[in-house]
Amino acid sequence: MSNVIARPPALAAAGLWFLVAATGLAIFASYIAVSYGVAALGGRPGQSQWVAGDGLGNAMLSVHLLLALLMTAGGVLQLVPALRRRLPALHRGVGRVFMTGALLGSLSGLYLLWVRGTVGDLGQHLGMTLNAILIVTFALLAWRAARARDFATHRRWALRLFLAANGVWFFRVGLMLWLMVLRQPVGFDPKSFTGPFLTTLAFAQFLLPLAVLEIYLRSRGWAVAALLGIASLATAGGVLGATMGMWLPRF
Repeated sequence: MSNVIARPPALAAAGLWFLVAATGLAIFASYIAVSYGVAALGGRPGQSQWVAGDGLGNAMLSVHLLLALLMTAGGVLQLVPALRRRLPALHRGVGRVFMTGALLGSLSGLYLLWVRGTVGDLGQHLGMTLNAILIVTFALLAWRAARARDFATHRRWALRLFLAANGVWFFRVGLMLWLMVLRQPVGFDPKSFTGPFLTTLAFAQFLLPLAVLEIYLRSRGWAVAALLGIASLATAGGVLGATMGMWLPRF
């Protein structure tokens, strides 16, 4: 977000949020690489998600996880202004990989969701499907704006793409923040992994960050800085909870 013109308070607050998010995404990427990478070397990618005899499904899972790793790392690099200014060729190359990964990752994710099946109920699946549709849409619009050399429009769509593409990360951060605050699973059943809170979170994981971004793109000043400051604190809390409760124990 730090590459969008804004008054210093909002710009500084956006930079703080990006620093928190980049740290959390780096931890998440490391978790994916270690947890699933080591398992893949042993012939068991994703462990419980690896189904014997399901060659197509296992291939989709492997592609999806690889793309998730590449997109998590690449997305953070795309939002570093210094790299974009000093290494424009790298920015373009990583951008092409990121957008291609967004398209393929969304399609493989939809296959795993609707064909192979996963945890959650219909409401959660619909939320994740809408997320995938937005990812594809934002990727295509960002690509078209870049081809037209309309870089201001391209950056706005690229920011939306970055947030939507990290919906699964926001889901985990939001879930662990909820559990840290309430200290018990309120609004959902942890055994079946269903309930109104999880259904709401399946939509909020991308709609809430996108709403904050739209406010930032359209408004400037201390009110937006305060909003981003709150978002930074909430994100930091969720990252801490997810790191200690989900990612670190599985390394």
